[in-house]
Amino acid sequence: MPTLAVVGLQWGDEGKGKIVDLLSSEAEIVVRGQGGNNAGHCVIADGKEYHFHLIPSGILSPAVICMIGGGVVIDPASLLKEMKELEDQNISFEGRLWISPYAHIVLPYHRLLDAQSEREKGGEAIGTTGRGIGPCYSDGVARLGIRICDFISPEIFKSKLRSILPIKNRFLEKSIEIEEIIDAYTIYAEKLKPFVKPLEVELASEIKRGRKILFEGAQGALLDISYGTYPFVTSSHTTSGGLALGAGVGPQSIERTLGVIKAYTTRVGNGPFPTEFHEGETSLDPKTAREFGTTTGRQRRMGWFDTVLVSHAIRLSGVTSLALTKLDVLDQLPTIKICTGYQLDGQKWTFPPPCIEDLERVTPIYEQVEGWQTNTSEIKKLEEFPKNVRLFLNRLESLLEISIDIVSFGPEREKTWKRKSFF
Repeated sequence: MPTLAVVGLQWGDEGKGKIVDLLSSEAEIVVRGQGGNNAGHCVIADGKEYHFHLIPSGILSPAVICMIGGGVVIDPASLLKEMKELEDQNISFEGRLWISPYAHIVLPYHRLLDAQSEREKGGEAIGTTGRGIGPCYSDGVARLGIRICDFISPEIFKSKLRSILPIKNRFLEKSIEIEEIIDAYTIYAEKLKPFVKPLEVELASEIKRGRKILFEGAQGALLDISYGTYPFVTSSHTTSGGLALGAGVGPQSIERTLGVIKAYTTRVGNGPFPTEFHEGETSLDPKTAREFGTTTGRQRRMGWFDTVLVSHAIRLSGVTSLALTKLDVLDQLPTIKICTGYQLDGQKWTFPPPCIEDLERVTPIYEQVEGWQTNTSEIKKLEEFPKNVRLFLNRLESLLEISIDIVSFGPEREKTWKRKSFF
């Protein structure tokens, strides 16, 4: 059963898009199982830059079928816009994009309620992307959601909207008229209907046939709705288990899990960040490190690598192998810090405290390693890495007790070292 999940092990933005694009050349099917257009991947291939929010990054490999599972929340306008942008770059979707009828759709009131909620929270705001993802997932749990299967049936869509919209209007600062939604969304439905297929049935069949299937995660484990830095989290399960559920298959269908980590740590939005750089602590610059969100354009907060949080993420997803990205960002540092534990109230912690109030009070325990101060962007094989790079990688492997089998040292496909084939 050649199946592999790719999941982020930090707060998202680990470089999953590049890794999925790289491995898609070996895969036959790529499946997205959770999140929405709050996710953002940037992939550079053949000198071109591609941006993904809902469509699996595997679409760049012409022979790959891409599936959007029932655990994804879909903003139809955003999906169509993304498809158009990719079609303008000569990417074909014919016979290659499948959408689950079980997926919920994001509606205008979800975005409005998202923005309204953030404003009302003021200084306590989560720092969401404002795309309506949380309210859409909330509606699913409250049984007020509208799914793709409803959306592509005009009469069912209108009927459900007539029932739900008055409830939403009670909470909106300005009411929405039903015609405002119907007029636009009817057109969206007509355009997307040809891509809606019994994805879960087909996927189960392809797994039995032994097809090479890649499950593409969105966001990162530290944003998981249950096990992340709650409440500063996303609204879906970002682990391999959540990915299987969102794709409509059993957890045993995922044979191996590749966890993606940066050589340091970043976070967008609010929430605890134990290893965040203090002002003047390092020469690393968000601009040169390209640390701006694909979805929001917001500058990411930066910090040292945190083995406490990454080990937590590895446990959550049953990770079997690691991919380390953005090694080149550390190229010019004379010394590099690695967080190996926390001090809290006189005690050492090797796992993160569940309460963010405690996580905000921890003092990181660091060990320091020598930098390599060498350009790594032209390296082709492991033996060419400077000695201190290999020592850094070996130390992370030792602390995390898992093998680093992919190393990325630049945004382009070719700036990657891979220990083995994954299919």
